[in-house]
Formats: sequence, structure tokens, C-alpha cells
Amino acid sequence: MSSNDSLAPASQDALARLAAVIESRKPANGGDPEKSYVSRLLHKGPDAFLKKIGEEATEVVMAAKDVDHGADKSTLVYEVADLWFHSMVALAHYGLAPADVLAELERREGTSGIEEKALRKADARASQEGSS
Repeated sequence: MSSNDSLAPASQDALARLAAVIESRKPANGGDPEKSYVSRLLHKGPDAFLKKIGEEATEVVMAAKDVDHGADKSTLVYEVADLWFHSMVALAHYGLAPADVLAELERREGTSGIEEKALRKADARASQEGSS
């Protein structure tokens, strides 16, 4: 298992390939809810895949806690993969792709988390003041 801090091009390609499969499974693109889990989730609408994201996020937390107590780390990887997958379904529904998330992470690169949070708060305040 790699502990690289950045995604290798092959990993980006894997995300792009998965995104293309998800896109092809959209009901609007001919995906059949009777034959495809992705198509079924998308056909049911946001409540279905957003619920799955919540469930998977909880499973990630539980798996991480288990790793803290000696469980195999592969369980955490499995649960994060499920979370990423369902998040990608949501991205596809809203017309977004993994590349959009990667671009946002690259934009944040080199900015401390504390600084990023402060910038977001300042932007939100400025936006509120502008709309008042």
C-alpha cells in the first residue's frame, strides 16, 4: 500500500475511468436501474445516494476507530473506497467530476488548514455583507 502524498497519474486515470462508467450509467444516458446499482441510485434521486454517503462516512469512522484498536488497515481502505465511490455518484449527479475535486485540492496546496478555514470565513462574511 502506498503512502504517497499525491495521486500518481495512473490513480487519476482510475478515477477518470470510474467517473466515465458512472456517467454512462446515468438513466439519461441509457443506464438501466434494473441492471445497474449506479443507475438505480441515480434514478432514486439525491436522497438515495446522499443517504449512502452518510452511511459510508460513518463506516469510515468506525473502521478508523477499529484500526486504532489493532484491526487490519485494509478495512479502512475498503470503507474509504466505498465513500469515494458514492461521493463520485453525487458528483456525477451534479455535473461534476473527480477532476473538479482534484483542482480544488491543488488550489489549496501550500495553504495551511488554519489559513484556509480563516479565508473561507472571511469570504462568507464578505458575501453576507454584500447581500445585506
